[in-house]
Amino acid sequence: MSSRVPLTYGRKVLELFRNPKNLGRIDDADAEALAGSLACGDMIAIYLKIDKSTEKIIDAKFESYGCAANIAAASILTEMVKGKPLHDAWKISWRDVSDNLGGLPSVKYHCGVLAVGALRRAIRAYYVNSPKPEWLPKEPTPEEKHALEEEKLIDALARRTQKLSANA
Repeated sequence: MSSRVPLTYGRKVLELFRNPKNLGRIDDADAEALAGSLACGDMIAIYLKIDKSTEKIIDAKFESYGCAANIAAASILTEMVKGKPLHDAWKISWRDVSDNLGGLPSVKYHCGVLAVGALRRAIRAYYVNSPKPEWLPKEPTPEEKHALEEEKLIDALARRTQKLSANA
């Protein structure tokens, strides 16, 4: 008998899992980034098309490898950023993602963290070869650090699991 308790997802999470919006690549994206870990299966790639004169996001797409919450978080985030200037998109937090989904189970907050982490990496990537705007922090934000810490933890746990499996 399994001791696992099924997660209760809200209506919006389930809807976006079944019918994600903006799923796919933008082949000529102006910015793209990846957050997550193959070790746990939760990964999000974000692709942005940006109007260079206004720095507004004119299109956003994602690819996601992971659970329902991961797919829903990436989907809602792409909806949230369309039409926004980069500096407004930068301000979106994982809590904003969760709130727009009607809430996430606490064990799935990391899905919002990964989505925002991918977005912020994409925005940073956009400015790699151009002057950085004043609003863009020079150092990684707590949310970016959180996504990086999660990726490192997941990879460490995966290596440990592989080692234990090999010794069994």
